[in-house]
Amino acid sequence: MSSGNLDQVGAYQKSLALFDFVVADVTHYLGERKLERLVSQQLASADSVCSNIEEGYGRESSVEYRRFLIIARGSLRETQGRYRRLRHWLPSEVVAARVALAEEINRILSATIPKLLNR
Repeated sequence: MSSGNLDQVGAYQKSLALFDFVVADVTHYLGERKLERLVSQQLASADSVCSNIEEGYGRESSVEYRRFLIIARGSLRETQGRYRRLRHWLPSEVVAARVALAEEINRILSATIPKLLNR
């Protein structure tokens, strides 16, 4: 999997965009004590989506790549769920847009993961 251009992988491109949105959405709340944990975990889980796609792509086998995509999908679900919980502080249209982007990434990952079994 390490050959090729990771920047052309759709799920990766979209996960980078989601991370950028997370940064923009929660940066304002970084200093708020009551939200420290939510904000830091949201940043970490969004970063984990990107990081696991990157790490898996750099591995030598499709089996390993598949395993890292499964982990990325779990982190994506975490990010998506936390957006739902952040609805108390973020505008509803922001939450809806981010959840929709996460669902789009999930569809891509969920379609890719089974294909890697046959490689």
